Amino acid sequence: MHFILKMTTLDDIKSAVSNELSQFEDFYKNALHSDNFLLDKIGRYTLKHKGKQLRPLFVFLSAKCFGELNESTYRAATFIELLHSATLIHDDVVDDAAERRGFASINAMYKNKIAVLAGDYLLSKGMMIALENRDYQMLDMISETVKNMSEGEIFQLEKAKNFDISEKDYYQIIEKKTAALIASCCAIGAVSTDATPEQVEAMRQFGINAGIAFQIRDDIFDYQPDNYSGKGYGNDIREHKMTLPLIHLLKSSSAIERTLIISKIRLSGKRKTTINDIIKKTNEKNSLQYCEEKMNFFAQQAENQLNNITDCEAKEALKQLLYYCVKREL
Repeated sequence: MHFILKMTTLDDIKSAVSNELSQFEDFYKNALHSDNFLLDKIGRYTLKHKGKQLRPLFVFLSAKCFGELNESTYRAATFIELLHSATLIHDDVVDDAAERRGFASINAMYKNKIAVLAGDYLLSKGMMIALENRDYQMLDMISETVKNMSEGEIFQLEKAKNFDISEKDYYQIIEKKTAALIASCCAIGAVSTDATPEQVEAMRQFGINAGIAFQIRDDIFDYQPDNYSGKGYGNDIREHKMTLPLIHLLKSSSAIERTLIISKIRLSGKRKTTINDIIKKTNEKNSLQYCEEKMNFFAQQAENQLNNITDCEAKEALKQLLYYCVKREL
């Protein structure tokens, strides 16, 4: 089944909750503030170089499908964004990344020790916001998300060294690493308004499938030298990460071919010639086409979860956000 919706811009999607996103800026800015000069400076730097804020957008649109947004909704979006920022800082430390979104990473500016502590600080701020306002259900859901994200990262590192990640393993990893956070956005947004437990679960399932499709899109980008994502290409090959394009390539190759491909990545995976050769092989095996088919499948599964929700502007915007995530070029 092909997942097809009318193309729209991210700004068009945001217009459904434009006032709410403007108010969120104040909530998030206040949450980042610290009396400690260095932590406050890092917080302001994080705010200045924030991304597209897709996760707060998922929170607000999910909430608005079931009622009016309230203080709990803003706290949920703030907690989610603090968690996301913390994980990005920690990821940059683990990956020894010098840049984030085209700007110097926190660890490049202040070294790893301060970066790790700054990430811990952001996570603790989110937890305090929930505790102070007795948002225990929110805290419970996000604590589960943090656990899943950590498990997914460690499982991936454990499996990657032997290049033995199966397609089933891959979906398990990205469900925990990426989809779990988007699922929390959608479920917590619904919880903050008048959604029933069944509706909250439907939104969680929507987020899981949307998150998996989102990650497959990112993994496809890495095998497209002409992509417009701004993230470059070939990083997964350089870092010996087994994502779906490589998994399909290895599965579609003979035993001898698999051995040669793995050896080449291990011995010279950082070389541009090797990266281009591996990408060429994925095209020969139609691996990216296979990935797009899987991405569309999960996107369709996500959309199906919205079928029982009453039609409204927020629901349509969620569909368009899902489409944006899987068809985005920028």
